[in-house]
Amino acid sequence: MRDAAIDTLPGIGPVTQSRLADAGILTVGELRSMGSVEAYRRLKFMLPRQVSLNALYALEAALRGCHWLDLPQDVKTALQQQARIIDEAFRRGGVTRCSL
Repeated sequence: MRDAAIDTLPGIGPVTQSRLADAGILTVGELRSMGSVEAYRRLKFMLPRQVSLNALYALEAALRGCHWLDLPQDVKTALQQQARIIDEAFRRGGVTRCSL
C-alpha cells in the first residue's frame, strides 16, 4: 500500500490528488512519511487562498481510513492548532515546522 497511488486513499478526489502531485506527493507512502500537517503546509504554501482547514482534516482522515467528520475531537483540536501555527507563519512571512 505504501507505493499505492494517492487516490487510493478514501476521500482523496481528483482535485486533491492533483494538488498533492504538484507538491511532489504521489504515493500513500510519501504522504504517510510526511504526515497530514506537513502535506497541508506544502499545499497552503502553494495555494494559500484555496487550501483550508478542511483539507487538513481530509488528509488526516484519509491516512486514518475514515471520513473527516469522524475524526475524534482531540485530533481536530490538534489539527486546528497546527493550522493556526502555519497560517500565522505565512502571515508573518516565515516558514515553520509543525510539531504534530
